[in-house]
Order: sequence, then C-alpha cells, then structure tokens
Amino acid sequence: MKVLISGASIAGPVLAYWLNRYGFEVTVVERAPALRKTGGHAVDLFRPAMDISERMDVLPRIEAKATGTTRVTAYRKGKRAPLTVDMTKVFGAVSDRHVEIMRDDLSEIYYDATKGVEYLFGDSITRIDDDLVEFEHHPPRRFDLVVGADGLHSGVRQLVFGAQPEHFIGGYLAVLTAPKGVLDGEFVLHMTPGRMVGRYGARSLSDERILFLFRSEHRLDVDHRDTDRHKEIVRSAFTGMHPQVDGWLTELDRTPAFYFDEITQLRMDTWSRGRVTLVGDAGFCPGPAVGGSTSLAVLGAYVLAGELAEAGGDHTTAFPAYEREMIDIVRQSRAFALGAAKTLVPATRLGVWGLTQGARLVSALPAGVSRALAKLNDKGVRMHDSMPVKDYPVALIS
Repeated sequence: MKVLISGASIAGPVLAYWLNRYGFEVTVVERAPALRKTGGHAVDLFRPAMDISERMDVLPRIEAKATGTTRVTAYRKGKRAPLTVDMTKVFGAVSDRHVEIMRDDLSEIYYDATKGVEYLFGDSITRIDDDLVEFEHHPPRRFDLVVGADGLHSGVRQLVFGAQPEHFIGGYLAVLTAPKGVLDGEFVLHMTPGRMVGRYGARSLSDERILFLFRSEHRLDVDHRDTDRHKEIVRSAFTGMHPQVDGWLTELDRTPAFYFDEITQLRMDTWSRGRVTLVGDAGFCPGPAVGGSTSLAVLGAYVLAGELAEAGGDHTTAFPAYEREMIDIVRQSRAFALGAAKTLVPATRLGVWGLTQGARLVSALPAGVSRALAKLNDKGVRMHDSMPVKDYPVALIS
C-alpha cells in the first residue's frame, strides 16, 4: 500500500517511520530543497513524545542534542536586579520526562530514522484526484493514501478542505539568528506588559537565537510571506524596551534566518476526507509556542500510523479511529493554549508580577514539592505529560 506524506519537519518523518515499520510503501514530499538546518527555534518534547521517540530508538540522540538551558535570567522594567529561575525545577514540575531541543535538530534525527523511505525534496502537491497526485515538478503518481503533515499553512489542507479559518489568539512570534555570544545554559529574558524577548544558545548551535513574543488585541494586516514587513513590525514593537534589546534588534538587518507568524490555532473537528487526512499542525495546531504542538504532532503521527496498521490499511476504519483517539487531546491542547497565550506574555504589570513570582516559587521549592503540586492538575501545566500513548501491535501490511 502506497502512502504519500506532504511535509518533512516533525510529524511527517515520525509518521513515515512508523508506516514504513508496519510495511507500508512511503514517500515524503517536501517543498524545501533539503532539510531545514538554520533558523529553527527550541521546542519541547514531553513524556508521550519522549516515550514514542524511545520506541523509535532515537531517544539517546535527542537527549544528546538537548539545548542545555538550565536557568533564566529575567529583567523586568522598574526592577534593578534580575530574577534568576532554575529551569530544571520548572521543567521537572511540568513533566516527568522532558527535553528542550532545537526544532531543526529534532527534524534531522527523525529523518535519519526513516531508512527505506523515499523523499522528494524541492517539490509540492498541486492536485489530489482520487488516487492520482500531481506535483509541481515531478510527474503525476498514484498513491492509495495522502497525508498532509505540512504545517499550519498546509497546502494539502487547502487543496482538500478549502480555506479553513486560523483563529487568532492574541499574539505574534518571531525568531532570528544571531552570532554566538557567551550564553551557556542561560536564557536572558526581558519582560514588560505585552512584550517578551529572550536570547539563548544551545550546545549544538554555532550561533544563538533571539525570540520575540508580543500581544496584539487585533490581527495585523500583513501577509505571512512578507519578511520585510515582519521585521518592521518587530522593530517597532520592541525598540526602546531596553538598551540590550535595542542591540539585539540590530541583528534584524543581518540575520541569515528569520521566522515570523501569528499565534493562531485550528479548530477543525475532523481531519479526514476520503483518502486524505491531516496530522500535526496541518490538522490541529493549538497555537505555536503556547500549545505543545511538537509533542502533539509526534503523538498524532504515531497514532495515525498505528490505527492504519490495526485496520490493515483500510482508511475508512483507520481515519475515524485516529480522530477518536486524538480529538479529546486536541481539544484540551486548544484550551490550554488559550490560557497560555495570555499567561506567557501578560498584558499588565500585575500579570508580569504574577508570572515571575510563580516562577520564583517553583524555583525556590524543593523539586519534589513543586512536582507534587503540579500533578494535582493534569489539565493545567501537566496536561501535555498526561496524554496517553496507546500500544499498537507491530502488524506488517502485505
């Protein structure tokens, strides 16, 4: 049985790995000419994604590529002394098993695990008609199933489902690349109401990243491909925040890689139509940077492959089962993201105070105490750790 996956970032290679292991014939098409290895930002893997990665025999590589961030040094307007937060205790409270890793490193690790999978780089799907798929560059080919794993702005979703609203949840995210400095395990953070900017490195990086987050009551009128306008927006939003931040903003003029997007979420309650389905951000993005979308994508890809294997490749059985397994988790992630979008970048000075004092408390408490308190609410900060990982038999498809 032939399966075409669009997208070679996170969900695509994970899905390709499991489908290939179950005996499907897998092809992955990716718009980029090669794996993206510059400009990615740090992402979190929580317990379910860690467990799945362990089953893929890639967990040692993931742990070896961890960013190594152990502390945050936070500067707040009107406060002379910065606040130092022990991130090992924060991560320990949030998850029993967690790694922060650069997205590009994670993508490469999953890609390397997909031996025997065909990749078509530098191409994209232009038409899906029954079992025939047309590409921008390659000749048409026949596939039994097609899966869109091509991110929040999914081309497969557009082709099959038409335009679907991306619900704006009040913020914007930007990431740029900067030269290597002296940061070693430290995330340097500046916060004011409605704005947050931080700079960090990673053990695997030869450079550093600067992350910008800011709130907006209204969606900005800007095309998601207009990089020059994006840089103007970031410069306008953060100029004058702090002398150090003003220095970081000069990197906008020379960064080799730059990312900017709205913090939006998809609210589709079905991700399948005919022989086509969606996985990861393409189908159920809860919100970049606020909803645990990377771990959700890993889990979704694993579940989709497992349900297809259990159903012997029958998509009329597998796709509904996949959606049943994932829908409650997706809805919880959406709800969590709505709260996180407000909490992560508070709109008021009181909100900034509350966020920093909460982090200070977790950092000060013994690790066991903060973990025990967090476990009292598996719909809150422990929600991502509480996602179940179903066992699937390794049944080969003939």
